[in-house]
Amino acid sequence: QVRLVESGGGLVQAGGSLRLSCLASGSIFSINAMAWYRRAPGKQRELVASITTDGNTNYADSVKGRFTISRDNAKNTVYLQMNSLKPEDTAVYYCRIVVASLLYWGQGTQVTVSS
Repeated sequence: QVRLVESGGGLVQAGGSLRLSCLASGSIFSINAMAWYRRAPGKQRELVASITTDGNTNYADSVKGRFTISRDNAKNTVYLQMNSLKPEDTAVYYCRIVVASLLYWGQGTQVTVSS
């Protein structure tokens, strides 16, 4: 059983920063890809950023230059540093990991950016 716990969400003013963390625990030998998704009100879930085991990253165009994804393999943790936040970044953010070809999702953390 794999469990993901996200933290770091909250309310921030436009232009501010937040850092999300996602800690994986349980029956984990190694984690393959890790990623952050988000779902804004009335919209479909979208990929925000992903990172491979080698550290290769990929970002949605809307967050390039503002968000940075990173991972600490020793701690089974993935981070999302979010800078220059905009009201349109308001969403529930979910982490997702791949372990032995299986996908696992966190419960989500709310990020609200006020204008």
